[in-house]
Amino acid sequence: ELEQWQLRPLQTMYSIIWFDAIHYKVREHNAVKAKAVYNVLAVNMEGERELLGIYVSESESARFWLSVMGDLQLRGIADILIVCTDNLKGFSDAISTVYPKTMIQSCIVHQVRNTLKYASYKDYGPLTCDMKAIYGSSNLENGEVKLEEFIQKWEAKYPTATRSWQDNWYKLSTFFEFGKDIRKLMYTTNPIENIHRQMRKITKSKGSFTSDMALKKLIYLVIREINRSQKGRVLNWGLILGQLSIKFEDRIKASLRG
Repeated sequence: ELEQWQLRPLQTMYSIIWFDAIHYKVREHNAVKAKAVYNVLAVNMEGERELLGIYVSESESARFWLSVMGDLQLRGIADILIVCTDNLKGFSDAISTVYPKTMIQSCIVHQVRNTLKYASYKDYGPLTCDMKAIYGSSNLENGEVKLEEFIQKWEAKYPTATRSWQDNWYKLSTFFEFGKDIRKLMYTTNPIENIHRQMRKITKSKGSFTSDMALKKLIYLVIREINRSQKGRVLNWGLILGQLSIKFEDRIKASLRG
């Protein structure tokens, strides 16, 4: 059943896909290794959420992500409008090879958390306020102004944190091209992290798994229960689809013709 689910045909187009990892320990060759389980959550063109697959790896790399993209393509996905990730290593290069038109949004929530890792506790308040001014801006131009103010204010004290915002701005700022309903949907990986929280409730008692397949089987059983209990469309899907149909008119029409 797991194999049939993992190999099942997918729709030709998805509006938004989230990629994120949950970590486990697996026994392998008389040793325990840390493995990342990457789950792929999507919203199809009817506004329905769907978990597309389970992929297990010891490390992130462009080669690994290229194999994931190749699998999704072979299963029928011809186009993805938007993806949201936690700035995964090698991801951007891989997806641009298979889906060159896909827009990439890095998770703002993860960016904020990563910034605070470099900060003194007493600066959490003002740093959080200044970062909220960036991603809470009404448009890209205002966001860039607030970003420059943030850099000038904090660069001397936290150069690594401010450099991260600069280096990743092209992926952090993608959501400014859309209205508020789509922004809420795509600016964070929270939708798939909510699923991971449900997975942890079931798997938290496991110290380690006997194999990758044993891990996949349990994750699949959890996914099956999630799919049974969570039905319905994304909130305000009609408004979101209307905006997507304007932004990606030619691509959506081509998908419908296909």
